[in-house]
Amino acid sequence: MKKKEEELSELLQLAEEEKEESLLADIREGKESLNKGLEALELKSILGDKYDRYNAILTLHAGAGGTESCDWANMLLRLYLRWSEKKGYQSQILNILPGEEAGVKNVTVLIKGTYAYGLLKAERGVHRLVRISPFDAGSRRHTSFASADIIPEVEEELKVEIKDADLRIDTYRASGAGGQHVNVTDSAVRITHLPTGMVAQCQNERSQYQNKIVAMKILRARLFEHYRKKQEEEMNRKRGQAKDIAWGSQIRSYVFHPYSLVKDHRTNLEIGNVQAVMDGNIDPFIEAYLKKFR
Repeated sequence: MKKKEEELSELLQLAEEEKEESLLADIREGKESLNKGLEALELKSILGDKYDRYNAILTLHAGAGGTESCDWANMLLRLYLRWSEKKGYQSQILNILPGEEAGVKNVTVLIKGTYAYGLLKAERGVHRLVRISPFDAGSRRHTSFASADIIPEVEEELKVEIKDADLRIDTYRASGAGGQHVNVTDSAVRITHLPTGMVAQCQNERSQYQNKIVAMKILRARLFEHYRKKQEEEMNRKRGQAKDIAWGSQIRSYVFHPYSLVKDHRTNLEIGNVQAVMDGNIDPFIEAYLKKFR
């Protein structure tokens, strides 16, 4: 970046001395490229936590509100899948529970890519939708909520003690699309960690054995995050600091009616093009959050 800046300065000096206005277009283009490069470098410097470079496990839960909230959770799923695609990341749905009429009640997605967790951790919290509901015969305005939870995919070298006696493993028939094995055998696996009550499940692999491996990986990651948060809370308590209330709070509102606006309540960043945001263009929100709370 420093070398590029020096080259641009020399080019600008040459243009001034020789009165070569034809060079100005190249200088402007170089300046824009330099600014973009500096922004990317700044973002990388912010993503310096130990687990920021890890893959991310994203879980979406529909809030209260029945079909409307399930549809909103499904819309968020599409948003994050589109975002993942734009970033060049790979995404894999590990488990999904469809809504009774439409949408999804909850879904877990593995997103693979460098800095996937570091970026997506900015999305953790409750997302609010305001729109005219397509499920309301009276065309009334509805407010719906869905939550996003993001944890890093824990690598094997990270030690999380899990005793066999603390686990309850249930098998069941998978639901939804997924090939011949779905709804034919009890291939889906649900693992409950009895001391904490945490549950991990997987249904999208081809065998019960593969589903168990993936479910254990999800459980290990969730337990690791659980214990890490407990340590942070204990440290904050000892320091007399306020507890982080970001998780479980409303972080962003998506308003489709009576006007078009997406607003992040943590940074006050607003974007009027709702459709662009729903197509996965959420980097401005992520970057604003990371820069503010670095």
